[in-house]
Amino acid sequence: VETDDQLRAIQQVKRDMEAIVPMDRLLCGDVGYGKTEVALRAAFKAVMESKQVAVLVPTTILAQQHYETFSQRFNKYPITVEVLSRFRKPKEIKETVSKLKTGEVDVVIGTHRMLTKDIKFKDLGLLIVDEEQRFGVTHKEKLKRLKTNIDVLTLSATPIPRTLHMSMVGMRDLSVIETPPEDRYPVQTYVVEENNQVIKEAILREMSRGGQIFYLHNRVADIEETARKLQLLVPHCTIGVTHGQMREDQLEEVMLNFINGELDMLVCTTIIENGLDIPNVNTIIISGADKLGLSQLYQLRGRVGRSNRLAYAYFTYERGKVLSETAEKRLEAIKEFTHLGAGFKIAMRDLEIRGSGNILGPEQHGNMMSVGFDLYCRLLEQAVAELKGTQKEKKEYPAIELQVSAYLPNNYIPDNTTKISIYNKLLAAESEREVSDVIDELIDRFGDLPAEALNLTELALMRIEAYRHNVSKVKEERDKITIYFFEDPSLSGTQLLTLTKGLTRRISFNSSGPLEIRLRVTGLSPIERIKLVKEIFGRFKTLVHNNDTCYNGDSL
Repeated sequence: VETDDQLRAIQQVKRDMEAIVPMDRLLCGDVGYGKTEVALRAAFKAVMESKQVAVLVPTTILAQQHYETFSQRFNKYPITVEVLSRFRKPKEIKETVSKLKTGEVDVVIGTHRMLTKDIKFKDLGLLIVDEEQRFGVTHKEKLKRLKTNIDVLTLSATPIPRTLHMSMVGMRDLSVIETPPEDRYPVQTYVVEENNQVIKEAILREMSRGGQIFYLHNRVADIEETARKLQLLVPHCTIGVTHGQMREDQLEEVMLNFINGELDMLVCTTIIENGLDIPNVNTIIISGADKLGLSQLYQLRGRVGRSNRLAYAYFTYERGKVLSETAEKRLEAIKEFTHLGAGFKIAMRDLEIRGSGNILGPEQHGNMMSVGFDLYCRLLEQAVAELKGTQKEKKEYPAIELQVSAYLPNNYIPDNTTKISIYNKLLAAESEREVSDVIDELIDRFGDLPAEALNLTELALMRIEAYRHNVSKVKEERDKITIYFFEDPSLSGTQLLTLTKGLTRRISFNSSGPLEIRLRVTGLSPIERIKLVKEIFGRFKTLVHNNDTCYNGDSL
């Protein structure tokens, strides 16, 4: 029975496929939430319209699993499904490639093999990319050869930062499946130092209820040695080993033995990361979890808890090891987001930790020229909003150019990504309340503000106040601060006199064009210079109220 989210996603995909413009939709749904079902129906619709469908997957095991699923679902219809992977003999692959050119194959499921130059389609209509985060930029460049004017459906539980950001700003359409399947429990998650006793207890508990275990060790060089140590730790446990460097027939044999329940535990690399669905496996132990990415950790946890049994995930790291800040953040996030449907939040946190990448270049995450890329993204958002006809009125904030040290020092916030995030929040603040929230966050996370950080928040407040008074610029040069206005505020002589009260030696005016207020700041400290400008703005505000002039916070 479809969930409401699934039905909505199916409807959106079908509508996109019927539109004149080619579809480019990201389907973000948690592991085991039914993304494949949406893909199956999209594929069926395309084949019914005499189009071919290509399903691109990252691993041979997942290709085989999808092949079985698609074949089973389409067996009552005249639909030919084939698979291109290293589990196939060269002769079978050659035959499939030939049939793709003539149109005898309707649906082809394949790994990177499908991106080679000899693959040609008679009439490709739909490309489904499963677990897109596992493909590098080079693969995606090859994909573009396939993608011209065809519908593209991308499936992912944790999309890479760039893909997610493009969806957030409206460059790609986004469907989210948030409803969990019935009788599904959150996976019990533990982040611990490596401990033989904990590992032994976890294995024995799973075996005592007739379940199976994944033990992930992501180094092929000593994976056999690890399996031997585990065998000594739990002698009754039957153990199999799989990794990507094994021969196809060996790999297939071990996987089939495990799926058929002949093995209690599979010691493996991240080859099991994507889409693998074995409901009887409900404990996963991940060794060296600090070396894996956040999306990887989440995907691996999704290999368990795919039935109505309570599942357990152990993320372990080397005893006594000091974790890097990024690794600590990842493990903290995986521990925090244990509830059902957390994949989208994990992807958002990944976007926060790693940055949003470069839409015009090869970087899938990270900050392009630090703050420069954020500005690019905002311009992009404005352009998308303009095309959609939903752009907001643009606020033109004044430039504040004072010779004061205003920044976040390294000894206060050492992490550059966090700094950029705080700078962006202050830059985006449109009210005193928002600046106050940033100050509260800083004090809460990093302690009392040093002088430089305090100056930075004061300048943010000054910028908001200056905007309200229609100020175009506040500039300091050679012991003098000048306040420029967009339009002349037309103050009377009496009002100008009120502005100078107690400041006659500091203040002068230039009224040959729009009013300019000049402040002499010789001998004043940075914080005193800021206070002086704020004092002038405060007097402006009082003048406006005393004259019963309409003051709505936007202009004078």
